[in-house]
Amino acid sequence: MDGRGAWEATTIWHGHDGRLDPVLMIPFPDSVEYCYSEFTQFLGFQRNSDEWKVMGLAPYGKPGVDLSAFIDLKAVPYRIHTKQLVANGAAPFAGMTALPGPAGIAESNTDDRHKDIAYAVQDACETAMMIVVRMAIEKTPCRNVCLAGGVALNSKANGKIAASGLVQKLFVQPAASDAGVALGAALAPYLDDNGKLPNKPMRHEYWGPCFDDEAVESALRTYKLRYTGLPDPASTAAKLLSQGKILGWFQARMEFGPRALGSRSILADPRDPEMNAKVNNAVKFREWWRAFAPSFKKEAAGEYLESATDSPFMILTAQVRAEKRGVIPSVTHVDGSARPQTVEKEINPLYWRLIDEFGKRTRVPVIMNTSFNLRGEAIVHTPTDATRTFFSSGMDALVIGSFLVEK
Repeated sequence: MDGRGAWEATTIWHGHDGRLDPVLMIPFPDSVEYCYSEFTQFLGFQRNSDEWKVMGLAPYGKPGVDLSAFIDLKAVPYRIHTKQLVANGAAPFAGMTALPGPAGIAESNTDDRHKDIAYAVQDACETAMMIVVRMAIEKTPCRNVCLAGGVALNSKANGKIAASGLVQKLFVQPAASDAGVALGAALAPYLDDNGKLPNKPMRHEYWGPCFDDEAVESALRTYKLRYTGLPDPASTAAKLLSQGKILGWFQARMEFGPRALGSRSILADPRDPEMNAKVNNAVKFREWWRAFAPSFKKEAAGEYLESATDSPFMILTAQVRAEKRGVIPSVTHVDGSARPQTVEKEINPLYWRLIDEFGKRTRVPVIMNTSFNLRGEAIVHTPTDATRTFFSSGMDALVIGSFLVEK
């Protein structure tokens, strides 16, 4: 499910015997993403970029805004009333005048009406996605579901699908947006000449560049920075986090896709109820309602989450157990949900050990994790990016390779 491909907005395929067979195509402009992106801009954000902001704002709203003039969720499949969304030479958002209140919001001054619109848009997206999943299961019939496309980055909807009882297994391609087209382009030749797709689990996305300690130290010396060599970066980082420090964490191969999964991350203590505001204000420089994600040891996730205990890509939400919400308040959203990453010792041993060491110190084997970048910038790529971003923000320390940089 995407804005559109060539002219496809949503497609259902059936994978079997190493093949992919088309089942159903919903053409543009019947596009859930198009509808979502128009309301993203209506709320004052940038379409095709800031949809996560709408998703983050939605839990602060309440039901009551009627979007039936824009999307028909009683139809199977869903239908988008495009003429209501497109200006066609008229004033922008002319068709949206049925929604009281002006278009656009000030980031620090979101009123209840805008929160309620965000709630309605997110709820419509979740319903439309559920309609498509139900159709796919009825038409194939197969209860193992894979999602891709930009809409599949809607972690809240993914979490509801996973917990719905409809699906037996759910897999979401971690670089689900346009970046993931590269994966399809690489796999497509396997289908030529009656070939079969390779079939093995995708358990990580650490496919980006790596910088060894020699490259890291060279960058630190170039900028004449004071640094300390670390015999055990994970233990040092855990100690600093337990003291309330906010860390930059730059290790090993970079992640492929939009989520930082313990290679290019900003880390903090999830137990501090003020940490969310501290990182949003002093480090990320972004809106107050934007949530942060927890990284769990996979073995410990079930202790804290009601479901979704296998979530290596931080791409679906789960409800935090009621008795644990006060334990990890800075990674628990206002509606009691979290967007977890479950970390496996065999996949990322260094990051797993950091969380384990933090757990030994605090009895909470959970780390607050967000991408290593400032607002509006890409995730850091090189040691130079990491040091520049570190000194441009309110982070306290940088653990980069086997070195520690402090302010």
